[in-house]
Amino acid sequence: MTFDTKVLHVNKDSIIFNKEDAVPVITDKKTEENLKIAARELVETTNCVGFPTETVYGLAGSALNDESVQSIYTAKNRPSDNPLIVHISSIDQLKRKILPKDYEIPKIYEKLVDKFWPGPLTILLPIHEDSPVSKLVTAGQNTFAVRMPAHPVARALITISDTPLAAPSANASTRPSPTLAEHVFHDLHGRIPYILDGGACDVGVESTVIDGLVSPPMLLRPGGVSVEEIKTTGGKEWENVVLAKKTAGKMEAVRTPGMKYRHYSPTAKVVLFINCNNGKRAVKEYLDKNEIDSAHTKIALLRSRSFGGIKDIDENIDIERNLGSTGADISRNLFKLLREVDEMGVDLILVEGIDESNEGLAVMNRLSKAALETVNGADANGHN
Repeated sequence: MTFDTKVLHVNKDSIIFNKEDAVPVITDKKTEENLKIAARELVETTNCVGFPTETVYGLAGSALNDESVQSIYTAKNRPSDNPLIVHISSIDQLKRKILPKDYEIPKIYEKLVDKFWPGPLTILLPIHEDSPVSKLVTAGQNTFAVRMPAHPVARALITISDTPLAAPSANASTRPSPTLAEHVFHDLHGRIPYILDGGACDVGVESTVIDGLVSPPMLLRPGGVSVEEIKTTGGKEWENVVLAKKTAGKMEAVRTPGMKYRHYSPTAKVVLFINCNNGKRAVKEYLDKNEIDSAHTKIALLRSRSFGGIKDIDENIDIERNLGSTGADISRNLFKLLREVDEMGVDLILVEGIDESNEGLAVMNRLSKAALETVNGADANGHN
């Protein structure tokens, strides 16, 4: 099915949630009208819609309807064994719509949910007998992933539709995740009926996914909540949290998005530089070693904390962008700038990596999946 994709503008500042009330007050009539249009599409059809969250833009369909979930996979051209995350507007909705009567969220999550819901934290819960969650959401597994987004547009859409929404990032599969509505339109126009435009995403990378159903608990995907915050907030049970292996899908099931397939990749080749204190030498050695002719190769440089600009690194580089110096800035700018330089028609994107503390773990997780090649300054010869 082909759609005439419409972008509906919404003002996130006009949506007010009170802690005592899960139903928002919306002061802007146009915002309320556009939210209701998108909500009706989700309730009355099996189509999916694009919408903003604090992490990245999501592609939403009812998590309780097989055909709605299938429309997400179809629009994205996403592999069907790559599970989706369920988005809720409140714990009350989670209990009413999904969980069995009298089931309580495991206590191991209590401190983390209190601190980071709503927010960029996803937890795994067991699938019970007769669960209404589509098996297409879970890829047939015995757990499902769920989070409560903090973005007021996301929560309002879920509240108005009163529908738990399956929502991966709203990009074509393998492309960099979208942090602006225009990114969604670029990838999915003609494939979905509506995109809610709520401005730029604040976090810029997807949610952190954790599994407290195993011992020791696991961090399945780094994201908007750092592993340091998990350890500090979660209590003793989380002090020894284990980071999941990167081999999911080879010897083990893919338990959460981002564990198996190549992700976040521009059309241009991405080369990641890590442990390179001398950026000028590392870039020169890479270009010389691979006999890259800058006269016939359009090159972009994404630098952050250590690398200088074009004049400092290589004057033959065509485009330079600064990811930022703080972890929050780098996280927020990563996907946006990967897309920006890619759409300028570059052939090669050179990216300066950062250390993996705090936001750096999520940033480097994404870059390691986006990069076709990695140059490691700790290894004299580099490696692929």
